[in-house]
Amino acid sequence: MLFDLTGKVAIVTGSSRGIGRAIAERMAEHGARVVVSSRKAGPCQEVADGINERAGAERAIAVPANISAKPELAALVETTLARWGRIDTLVCNAASNPYYGPMAGISDDQFRKILDNNVLANHWLVQLAAPGMIERRDGAIVIVSSIGGLKGSPVIGAYNVSKAADMQLARNLAVEFGPHNVRVNCIAPGLIRTDFARALWEDPTVLRYYNDVTPLRRIGQPDEIAGAAVFLASPAGAYVTGQTIVVDGGATIAGS
Repeated sequence: MLFDLTGKVAIVTGSSRGIGRAIAERMAEHGARVVVSSRKAGPCQEVADGINERAGAERAIAVPANISAKPELAALVETTLARWGRIDTLVCNAASNPYYGPMAGISDDQFRKILDNNVLANHWLVQLAAPGMIERRDGAIVIVSSIGGLKGSPVIGAYNVSKAADMQLARNLAVEFGPHNVRVNCIAPGLIRTDFARALWEDPTVLRYYNDVTPLRRIGQPDEIAGAAVFLASPAGAYVTGQTIVVDGGATIAGS
């Protein structure tokens, strides 16, 4: 029963593929009703249909939303409440990184987009979803950050700044919401085999490097992040808040 999510309702952003999709699917398998959300309606509906087919019942709905548009995020929350009456878990997974290179070359618009999509949008969603959790004195918020938030990079510096900000967002919200029994945590994945990171793991030289420096000698799979999300949303994680759980095969402790 430690990982039972029966009766819970979870919103997962960026869940039409990759880590978000794995989180939505695994939460549904553990009993939750999930809201699949990403920018495009078609891919969201495909994931929701697959979840419902495997469950043999309505366990998922698709509600497309662009994280950069606050009215669309408000509609995402309102639609969820209208359909299922509550939000028990919010997983802020969607993110973007429109720039690759040293920070000296990033434009203001690119930097703003990274911060808006990766930090401000999470803040908006929490503002919209948390009041019901606070009123019921029960809820879990999970922000998918990155090990990039724990170190520097010559090519994804602005992205790393945003992911470090997500970790502090979780810590601060955990202090604010803790007295209401609402928990807020981050997951910091390492390199995971997703479309978002395809440019890295499809390059044989880069993949060989990551395999060599990671103690487990491989990159991760989306399900290995989903397991951490299920833990944080479930009774098993009931005494965990304000933390960043690193899921990276040991890469950040290898010293290379």
